[in-house]
Amino acid sequence: MLIGSRNYGYFFDEAYFVVAGRDHPAAGYFDQPPLVPLLAGALDRLAHGNLVVLRLPATIAVAGITLLGGLIARELGGRAWAQVFAAAAVAMSLVSAVGHWLATYALDPLWWTLIVYLLVRWTRTRRDGLLFAAGVVTALSLLTKFLVPALWIGVALGALACGPRRLLARPALWGGAAVALAATSPTLWWQARHDWAYANMAAVVRAEWPGGAGFALVGVFGAGLLIGVPLLLAGVVSLLRSDHVRPYRYLGVALLLVVAAIVAAHGRAYYLASVYALPMAAGAVAFERWALARPGRGRSIAHAVMASATVASAVSWVAASPVWSPAVAERIGTPPLREPATTLIEGETLLKRLSDEVTAAYRSLPHAERDGLAVVAESYPFAAAVDFHGRDDGLPRAYSGHRAYHYFGPPPEDARSVLWLGDPSPVLDRAFAHRRAVRAPGQAPDTSIQLYTGRTVGWPVLWERLRAQ
Repeated sequence: MLIGSRNYGYFFDEAYFVVAGRDHPAAGYFDQPPLVPLLAGALDRLAHGNLVVLRLPATIAVAGITLLGGLIARELGGRAWAQVFAAAAVAMSLVSAVGHWLATYALDPLWWTLIVYLLVRWTRTRRDGLLFAAGVVTALSLLTKFLVPALWIGVALGALACGPRRLLARPALWGGAAVALAATSPTLWWQARHDWAYANMAAVVRAEWPGGAGFALVGVFGAGLLIGVPLLLAGVVSLLRSDHVRPYRYLGVALLLVVAAIVAAHGRAYYLASVYALPMAAGAVAFERWALARPGRGRSIAHAVMASATVASAVSWVAASPVWSPAVAERIGTPPLREPATTLIEGETLLKRLSDEVTAAYRSLPHAERDGLAVVAESYPFAAAVDFHGRDDGLPRAYSGHRAYHYFGPPPEDARSVLWLGDPSPVLDRAFAHRRAVRAPGQAPDTSIQLYTGRTVGWPVLWERLRAQ
């Protein structure tokens, strides 16, 4: 991950997080809590334009989840071989796929996995300080995404059904919950003052991830076909049926309930990266116990088969990972391996190309038309491209009514004209006297940039009409 961080460019979520935290710091946002935007903004101020620095927290998160996968296997009774097997499976799952970028979905799996590890360790040792620590980690998770209550609801239901019921009565658990609530209160206050804006994200996610076969495909492939899926399935069966991990059954039930909740709510499939470590660790321990039970030559064959599958999985994973330069990534391997690399390159170079085209269009306008001009984008990725890349090229800040950008505010009242990034807008057509397409030299044919002049509606009214999602 560290090697791949320097390749390609900024993903649109990364650019948005940097702009949100750097230019619009707040206790909360429309689409997430404040931790990742504030962290991205701080890292950009520290080393603007340095991809390795920006993505360092995501790299650390992947390394941390990998380590925790092995540690969970050790807590479940696994020897060194099972610990390595579990860590490798976790590292080559969705965890590393989403960990290439600094984003909420890169950091939140670390918090979930750490909470699960602390609960597994508490189950073995009954040291209540671990429960308090889990509450502190929950605070970090709540400041990253608002999903972790689903995990704790699953844990509570699992403990009630399977035991240990005394978990729910431990004062340290509720002390940690109080810490999490206190840490999250500024964000909750921001949401309350903005009509609980985050509640709208449920509809956004449902529209983006309708579920069904696509969700299942990402979930299966995301685990890793060669070792991830076998370990995942074996781990689920082991957690629910095997006596040697009977004390941890409640956590297996909890994770199954979380998966069911994600599916029922049409959540994004990559949320599953947060729940892989425990069943993979349990599966690695189960495979190790099975191999150790084979007599003589059978044990050696079992170890050889598992080692070969791990090596083959690692080769496939490295080939499809962003460790290669763009030129190499487009040529490497077979078409199934080229496709994700090509998609990654296109996704991470799109924002810079768009910003360059907007810059060229802006500079093509006479100075008289630039006076009193606001750059307004149809979507937040377009606005983030202008605010991140365009700022270095002398563009004014961008505005958008889309999602969190709406809360960043409208253009000033003296903005009499708009350079609109997107298809012609019926809302702007009714609010401005004139519209014409702007095409700069080298502009891609599928890029639509419009110049609206002669505004007839005040910005407060117009801003509400432009609000989207």
